[in-house]
Amino acid sequence: MAAIMLVGIVAYTQLPVSALPEVDYPTIQVLTFYPGASPDVVATTVTAPLERQFGEMQGLSQMTSTSSGATSVVVLQFNLTLNIDIAEEEVQSAINAAQSFLPANLPAPPIYSKTNPADAPVLTLGITSKSLPLSQVEDLVDTRLAPKISQLNGVGLVSISGGQKPAVRIQVNPAQLQSYGIDLESVRTALVSASVNQAKGNFDGPRQNYQIDANDQLITSGDYLDVVVAYRNNAPVFLHDVATVVNGVENTKQAAWMNQTPAVILNVQRQPGANTISVVKSIQLLMPQLQANLPAGIDITTLTDLTTDIKASVADVEFELMLTIALVVMVIFVFLRNLYATIIPSVAVPLSIVGTFAAMYALGYSLDNLSLMALTISTGFVVDDAIVMIENISRYLEEGYTPMQAALQGAEQIGFTIVSLTVSLIAVLIPLLFMGDVVGRLFREFAVTLAVTIIISAVVSLTLTPMMCSRILRHNPAEKQGRFYQASERVFERMIAFYGRTLKVVLEFQGITLLVALGTLVLTIFLYIVIPKGFFPVQDTGVIQGISQAPASISFTAMAKAQQDLAKVILQDSAVESISSFIGADGTNTTLNSGRMSINLKPLGQRDLSASDVIRRLNSSLTQINGIKLYMQPVQNITVDDRVSRTQYQYTLEDPDVNELDLWANHFVEKLQKLPELEDVATDQQTGGLTVSLAIDRVSASRLGIAPSTLDQTLYDASRTSPSIPTI
Repeated sequence: MAAIMLVGIVAYTQLPVSALPEVDYPTIQVLTFYPGASPDVVATTVTAPLERQFGEMQGLSQMTSTSSGATSVVVLQFNLTLNIDIAEEEVQSAINAAQSFLPANLPAPPIYSKTNPADAPVLTLGITSKSLPLSQVEDLVDTRLAPKISQLNGVGLVSISGGQKPAVRIQVNPAQLQSYGIDLESVRTALVSASVNQAKGNFDGPRQNYQIDANDQLITSGDYLDVVVAYRNNAPVFLHDVATVVNGVENTKQAAWMNQTPAVILNVQRQPGANTISVVKSIQLLMPQLQANLPAGIDITTLTDLTTDIKASVADVEFELMLTIALVVMVIFVFLRNLYATIIPSVAVPLSIVGTFAAMYALGYSLDNLSLMALTISTGFVVDDAIVMIENISRYLEEGYTPMQAALQGAEQIGFTIVSLTVSLIAVLIPLLFMGDVVGRLFREFAVTLAVTIIISAVVSLTLTPMMCSRILRHNPAEKQGRFYQASERVFERMIAFYGRTLKVVLEFQGITLLVALGTLVLTIFLYIVIPKGFFPVQDTGVIQGISQAPASISFTAMAKAQQDLAKVILQDSAVESISSFIGADGTNTTLNSGRMSINLKPLGQRDLSASDVIRRLNSSLTQINGIKLYMQPVQNITVDDRVSRTQYQYTLEDPDVNELDLWANHFVEKLQKLPELEDVATDQQTGGLTVSLAIDRVSASRLGIAPSTLDQTLYDASRTSPSIPTI
């Protein structure tokens, strides 16, 4: 028994801590950027070829995709039985097979990450600086911070939001180009040829070897000024003659804020199946070293840390477990009224629970709400075995047997009963062990933990309990007991007498008793039908995830202002501690008219409402802001879906005809919005944006020697424009 206790204590110190058992589907997200492409072009040239290759993979259970302007996101969900590393190899092979079908001018091949996009970030950092521009801050985060965090075990995706990578921006003047007779494609070709960084070989002489180097790569905006884009009248036309060259940022349509301060937001998502606390702890241990490599003017603030709620939740359950054991021991003492008899179950109960930790460690389980709940429930089962054994041995002591004889006789007589009780309790758990999919994975750890505790309890009750009874249990006649025993004995006698009278009534009116039992059964069935049902209770993790949506035609400047207006109102709420928010299409957020928010609430003791109630209060406050809608829901510790949803429930419409789907999807949403039972009804089908369509006169174009590909390339070169100056 001492060995069981020691092994259990050591295993307890090694068990990981989590909110719930790891039941995540192996999920991989594939992200592809195609700047300048419309959603239709992205869907047909990028998403469709990838989907054809992914559809041939073994073990794929679900594939969803989103095609928006310049971005394709494909989410692959695999069977629970498939290892995510094997799924990763299949995805890489499928991407390689699809390369020949993808556009040749993609800036980068598809990027995949072992993460579920519907999972909330386990850690969100806000990086700001009072002395450095955000473009430089983003560059430091992208090169020094994010790569190191990505290497840690369990980290699935590190995304940088709001950061604007440094870039050289060349703003071409169309009028100047026309005066020289130069087109945009010629300028683009000249720029591509002017800046290269390739192998140049070496000179290998009789005595010395020279490596050849050159200033072939242009770095700063000043280096580009003297690039020759063409020759006219035997004279070079320099880039500074037809364009303005400035040091800027790569994408001007991205922004992020920490509360209301412009910042770079770093979101860390874990891999499916990784332990949240272990991932965050490894990042926190690495942060001092990483921060030491950054300039002194950069400040890093932790905005969201999901482990805080998990640790508090598990600590509460551990306290409840200890309180349960204490209450059980107290009740045993009240009824047995014998200190020595109380000591025996007081040892048997903790020993059975602590011994279970060793089995949990061997099975790869964790200390989570469900496993600890199983241990808490098992306290009642565990103590039953000990009490049954003690009561039977005490009966023989009262008959005059010696403690050793009473222990042998009592244990021999009650041993079969304890075995039968153990088998029957485990039989109740068998259906849970054979349940499939996520629900089975979720409750399997609960069932196995409870079963192991019951088995250990049976072993303890058949060995340790009779041994301790033979050593410390003694029979004291009632007349030699103290006042507490005499007073409580009279109370127990009255209780037994009252029970006898009620039992006599029940036996006399058997028909009424059967009717009451039948009525109870009918009422139970009725209540089962009418009681609301759900997969899992809504948790209050202290974090609210918000997705903002504005009209599809909104400009970036207007979207940024609307997003800040939302944050200003939210920060005025007494329950809100901080906010991280960002807008812009960067993979995490796929459209320019949508944004993300992570609203961090104060601890439960410092706020008056739950997360769901805070959402209702914020919804009423945000109605004053026109032109944008914020959809909020509490972040949950378990996510079974792989779609980023604005709302708690999702309904999917499918149709091979896109136009028909757009028509009926809008009608369907309008009908749902009229239902009084529903609120925050939204759709991810955004077809209300403004579009400029170009109808090519192929006959005239052919007569002028202009191919459609030339038109496409010229428009693509000038796609990022200001009102008067095209920008490449």
